[in-house]
Amino acid sequence: MEKAVIVENVSMRFNLASEQVDNFKEYLIRKLKFQSISFDEFWALKNISFTISKGESVALIGSNGSGKSTMLKIISGILTPTKGNVQVHGSIAPLIELGAGFDNDLTGKENIFLNGAILGHSKKTMLEKYDEIVEFSELKDFIDVPVKNYSSGMIARLGFSIATIVKPEILIVDEILAVGDQAFQNKCHKRMEEMMNGGTTVVLVSHSAADIKRICSKAVWIDRGHMRYVGDVDEALSNYQHTCI
Repeated sequence: MEKAVIVENVSMRFNLASEQVDNFKEYLIRKLKFQSISFDEFWALKNISFTISKGESVALIGSNGSGKSTMLKIISGILTPTKGNVQVHGSIAPLIELGAGFDNDLTGKENIFLNGAILGHSKKTMLEKYDEIVEFSELKDFIDVPVKNYSSGMIARLGFSIATIVKPEILIVDEILAVGDQAFQNKCHKRMEEMMNGGTTVVLVSHSAADIKRICSKAVWIDRGHMRYVGDVDEALSNYQHTCI
C-alpha cells in the first residue's frame, strides 16, 4: 500500500540545563561574562522506525514521558529530529495543542481567521467555512467574546472545529478527545470517523484503550524513548498494560 508516513531511525535529543538560571537577567549576565551554562543530554527518542499506510489509523501508546508527543511533533514538522528521517506524503492537520495559535485578546471570530491562516487556509476558504465552524463549535452566543474569557472546553471546541473543517490527508491527534464534555467528545468521534471513512490517515496518542480500539487498527508502543512493538492493537495494548501492573 502507498505510504503516508515513513519514520526511519529517528532519534531526538534535548539539552537540559544542569545549572539553575532563574531569569533572563542572570542568563544575560553569564553570557556577557562568558560564563558557560552546562547542559545534560536527554534522548527523548532512540532509533524509532515504522511506516503508516495511507488510510490507516495508528495509535502511539506508552506511559507519560515515553516520547509519544515528541514523535507526533516530528511527524507534524514542528520538531526536526536530531538523527534519522521522516517522510510525510499528504497535507496534515495537527490536533496537538488545541488553541495554541489563538490570541487571547482577540474574539472567537477573529481567532477563527487567525488560526485558519496559521493552518494555511485562505481567507476565502475561512469565509466559506465560517458558519459551519461556528455551528459545530456551538459557540454562536460567545463568538464575539475574547477567548481569554473562554473555558478550556470552549477553546477545545473552537480549535477542533477549525482544524477539521477542511479534510486533511493526515490527521494528527494528541489526547484532545479527552477534553470538553461528553457530547462534544461524541461529536469529535463522529467527525473523525467521517474523515477516516473518506480515506484520511489518522495518527493518535491517547491513554484511553477504548478510544484506541475504536479508532485504530495498528499500534506503536514506545517505552522511554525506545520502540517496543509495532502491530496489532490488542496485542500492543496487552503487552503495554502488562508492564503497568
